[in-house]
Amino acid sequence: MMKWLVVLSALVAFSECLHRMPLIKGKTARQTLQEQGKWEEFRKHYPYNPMAKFYQSGTESMTNDADLSYYGVISIGTPPQSFTVIFDTGSSNLWVPSVYCSSQACQNHKKFNPQQSSTFKWGDQQLSIQYGTGSMTGYLASDTVEVGGISVANQVFGISQSEAAFMASMAADGILGLAFQSIASDNVVPVFYNMVQQGLVSQPMFSVYLSGNSEQGSEVVFGGTDSNHYTGQITWIPLSSATYYQISMDSVTINGQTVACSGGCQAIIDTGTSLIVGPTSDINNMNSWVGASTNEYGEATVNCQNIQSMPDVTFTLNGHAFTVPASAYVSQSSYGCMTGFGQGGSQQLWILGDVFIREYYAVFDTQAQSVGLAKSA
Repeated sequence: MMKWLVVLSALVAFSECLHRMPLIKGKTARQTLQEQGKWEEFRKHYPYNPMAKFYQSGTESMTNDADLSYYGVISIGTPPQSFTVIFDTGSSNLWVPSVYCSSQACQNHKKFNPQQSSTFKWGDQQLSIQYGTGSMTGYLASDTVEVGGISVANQVFGISQSEAAFMASMAADGILGLAFQSIASDNVVPVFYNMVQQGLVSQPMFSVYLSGNSEQGSEVVFGGTDSNHYTGQITWIPLSSATYYQISMDSVTINGQTVACSGGCQAIIDTGTSLIVGPTSDINNMNSWVGASTNEYGEATVNCQNIQSMPDVTFTLNGHAFTVPASAYVSQSSYGCMTGFGQGGSQQLWILGDVFIREYYAVFDTQAQSVGLAKSA
C-alpha cells in the first residue's frame, strides 16, 4: 500500500510541473474581412503563399494566411504589458508591435512601450522576419517574458518598427516562435530554449492541443503532455531536420490509392499554418479525389451536403498511418464548405498545419528531436 501512495504522490507532484497556456480560438482575418465586405478585394492583392516563411528569399512578397484562429496571451516587462500571440512551431523568434511602429498593423494592435518597463534592455541589432502572412522589421531587445505562468528572464525579442499590411487584419498582436534556434533570425535564443536552460520546465518538451469547434479548451502545455487531450498511445517520429519540426512522410492515400507524396516527401508540423499544404499538383489531385472544385484562388469548395459521404485521407508518417476524416478536413461557414488542403506551389515540401493538429495532439520534444502524435480527445 505504501509503495502505491509514493507512486501516486509522485504522479501528483509531476502533474503540477505542467504549465498551461490557454489558447483562444478567435476570429480569423477571413471572417473579419468578409464581415467588412473587403475580403474579395483583399485576397486579389495578397495571394496565399504559405511556403514564404520556409523559403526566406528576402523579397517583400505580401501573402495571407487568412484562417489562423488560435491565440494566447503573454506578457512582457515589469510591470507586465499583455499581448496576444500566435504560438508558431514554424518559426523561432518572439516579437510584438511597439510604440515606435507607425504601420497600420501597429495602430490597431497593442504596442509595447519600453519606457514603461524597469527590466527592459535594448539590444544592438535590427531584426527582419518573413512569414507566410507578410514581414516585420524592428529592433532586438530583452526583458522578462511571462508565458503560461512561467517567467523567463532576459528573453531577447523583437519590437516591431514596421509591419506588413496584411497583419492589420490579424487578431494576434505578435508571434511567438517555438521552432529551433538554428532558424532564428540573428540566432536569438528562443523562448522555449530559455525555459529549459533556466530550469523552468520539468521536461524539454511542449505539446499542443487544438480543439475543433469550441472557442475554449485549446492549449499549449509546456514541460510535458496532458493525457486528457488524447486517446491511445503517442507515436514518436524522429525529425529529419531539427530546424522546423520536419519529418518524413511516406505517402498520402485515399481508399488505399496513393494520391500524393508518391515515393515519399518531407513534411513540417506547423501550428502557425492553418491548412494542410502541399505541392499544387498533389493538392489538386487530392481535392479532385474528394470531389472538390478549385476556384481561381486555389480554394477547393465542396457541397456541404456531401461531407458524410466523402472519403478519409490517410497520411503515412515514418511508417505510421494518420487518418483525417472529411469532418476534420472540411470547414463550414456561412459562405459554404471548403477543404483544408492548400496549394503550396512547386516546392515539394508539405505543411501539416492546424487542420491536421486538431485531429492529432502534437508533442514537440526538442531534446530527443522528435514529434509525438496521438489521436485528439
